[in-house]
Amino acid sequence: MLAHSPDADRLARRRGIGAAAGSAALLLGALGFQYLGGLAPCHLCLLQRWPHAVAVLLGLSLLVVPARVTLALGALTLLVGAGIGAYHVGVEQKWWQGPMTCTAPDPGSIPAGDLLNQILATPVVLCDQVAWSFLGVSMAGWNAILSLILAGLWLRAYASSSASQ
Repeated sequence: MLAHSPDADRLARRRGIGAAAGSAALLLGALGFQYLGGLAPCHLCLLQRWPHAVAVLLGLSLLVVPARVTLALGALTLLVGAGIGAYHVGVEQKWWQGPMTCTAPDPGSIPAGDLLNQILATPVVLCDQVAWSFLGVSMAGWNAILSLILAGLWLRAYASSSASQ
């Protein structure tokens, strides 16, 4: 077993805080698209923000208490975020059905009376519509990709902390 190294702990802490800063940047970007760009988020877009918010809180906790478990939780949190993003991409691409609360219904499969009720209950922003894309990748796709990268940074921080334990 290797001896405890304060330098390794500092490096792990910096890496974890850096990954959390990445999540903060993604949250700020999403809010910018929403409030400055006028792109209202759908239900799944809002769900994708939660893992980043948790990652930011975990990063802030590293300022006070460096803990290996925090680094592992950061990685797990961003993997969940990547999963939500990938699920959202699948809904956008019509690979699978999204939540009924934010997906356009197939009008032929619903009785006329129920169709009107569902239309009135469906939010204006639908999860199965791509509102913005760059290089052919939707915002949900970019979130999935960047969440995986940030999860990798959390894992790297965890690995550098475990080397000192």
